[in-house]
Amino acid sequence: MKIIESFRPEDTFALGREIGQKAEPGAVYTLIGDLGVGKTVFTQGLAEGLGITEPVNSPTFTIVQVYDEGRIPFYHFDVYRVGDVSEMDEIGYEEYVYGEGISLIEWANLIEEILPEHYTEITILKDLEKGFDYRKITIEEK
Repeated sequence: MKIIESFRPEDTFALGREIGQKAEPGAVYTLIGDLGVGKTVFTQGLAEGLGITEPVNSPTFTIVQVYDEGRIPFYHFDVYRVGDVSEMDEIGYEEYVYGEGISLIEWANLIEEILPEHYTEITILKDLEKGFDYRKITIEEK
C-alpha cells in the first residue's frame, strides 16, 4: 500500500499522469471517493499520461466513455448510477475490463462482485483539518 498526500488539485492531476505514463495494457484501476474529492482531476491526469488530449469528463450518464487516441485505449467507467450489476453486461463490461486497454472504474465499490481478481484500488479522501484542498490518496494492489 502506498499513501500520497495531495495539497492541491495539481498534485492529484500529476499523480494521475504518472500512473497513466506507467500503465500497461489490461490494467484495471478502481477509483473510490466522495463527490468533489478530485476523482475527475485524477482521471484527467491519467488520461494525459496515456497521451489523450481530448477533454475528459466523468461519464455519469453513459456509464463508460472510450478514448482511443492515446498510446493504449482508455475506458473510463462511472458506475454511480448503476442499479444492478447486470447493467454492466449490457454495456460490454467484460470486453473492456479484460481487453487490451486501461480501465478506470469510479465508484467501483458498487460493483465489487464483478471486479477482476487483480486490480489497483485508488482511494481519495478529504481531511478538512489539513486544508480545503488536502487529499489523502491511497493506492493498493488487490
